[in-house]
Amino acid sequence: MRPPSTVCPHTCKQGPPFPRLSPLARDAATGCGIRQPCRSPWCVCFDTSSSNTHFHFSPRRSKLVSSSAMDSSRGTRIRRRVTLFLLLLVASSLVGTSRAREAQPLPTAAAGGGSRRAPERHGLSLDFYAKTCPAVDQIVASVTAARYKDFPAAGPAVLRLFHHDCFVEGCDASILIAPTAAGAAASAAPTVERDMEENKNLPQEAFDTVELAKAAVESKCPGVVSCADVLALAARDYVQQAGGPYYPVKKGRKDSKVSLAGKVRGSLPRSNSTVDELLRVFAGKGLGTADLVALSGAHTVGFAHCVHVLGRIYDFRGTRRPDPLMDARLVKALRMSCPSSGGSARVVVPFDVSTPFQFDHAYYANLQARLGLLGSDQALSQDPRTRAMAQELAGNKTRFFQAFVASMDRMGSIRIKKGRKGEIRKVCSQHLLAV
Repeated sequence: MRPPSTVCPHTCKQGPPFPRLSPLARDAATGCGIRQPCRSPWCVCFDTSSSNTHFHFSPRRSKLVSSSAMDSSRGTRIRRRVTLFLLLLVASSLVGTSRAREAQPLPTAAAGGGSRRAPERHGLSLDFYAKTCPAVDQIVASVTAARYKDFPAAGPAVLRLFHHDCFVEGCDASILIAPTAAGAAASAAPTVERDMEENKNLPQEAFDTVELAKAAVESKCPGVVSCADVLALAARDYVQQAGGPYYPVKKGRKDSKVSLAGKVRGSLPRSNSTVDELLRVFAGKGLGTADLVALSGAHTVGFAHCVHVLGRIYDFRGTRRPDPLMDARLVKALRMSCPSSGGSARVVVPFDVSTPFQFDHAYYANLQARLGLLGSDQALSQDPRTRAMAQELAGNKTRFFQAFVASMDRMGSIRIKKGRKGEIRKVCSQHLLAV
């Protein structure tokens, strides 16, 4: 399922279509210009009418709204302040020549990881709710489809949320427990997973989507389906809605009875992790080298905050110079969005500078062209343990989809809670006894 067609908001003037980037069109009356790809489902509007440069990503056929109306509408409208047109320009000139040739069949997950141990599996099944809530997939899909139309950035946000959940104590919805109240957080140590720095930038749209989907399921099947399963289904739906594969999701998880801040540190990859560090983290979850490369492909959609790239573009490893592995034109474009100091903490830049809203294999081609955003991304194209597979997936979308689906299934089976070790929450942000 692909997003519906697109029109620009009335504050922006549509520029000429392009397979490559066209010159920026600007409306003299509004001071607003845009670049729009001829086949893209998104309209990208560069708004110069305010003091802060930002972009609007507006789904087609949506109501035409002004910038102020977008900010005050339900939820947080998709208002990404990024110099995306420059990043796309870099990508269009470089990525096209970097497509890798067909390679040999994908290695299995067991082929790498050295100390990898088998993930804990607890009898998840595709028909777990066949008698108790047979329409659960359709119920969740109806919510995610509507949310994706209004809030397309919720897609990659939910996918990231699923990863952060599974990598900390397993796929048990512990990441969904509400953070410590603002007043208490200032004087108290972190309590739940969401209190930790690693999770503070997880977009609220993702949590809202899961709560809405859970509420819809509860209205039809009260007390039956876990939040952990709803999150897994929502992540699958968003992959498909962004142009990726549809795959069956095994179900039967229970929600964790605890969410512990102390379990977060060391459980998640960092933006500047080396391949050695990445493989150690993945091995601790029962995942191997092939899983690392395939799941990293989730960065074909979504955005990262500037804080995660500042070191690469200004002071790589204390050299006061940018990372030599990043293309100089990408460095220049990123510096326009991410100043070395004094910039907004809300500014984000796309992981995939060529197709940031399309779930495809362009992420891997970007790595070959030295257009990886994070150091941990670019490292995959340099290390001999991951380079061959990254090159292969750059040249074959079908194989990427196959590898991604297989690794999502393995990740979704990490440390599942069953029986009395878990609960079925009514509200995903609150433990059952607290409701």
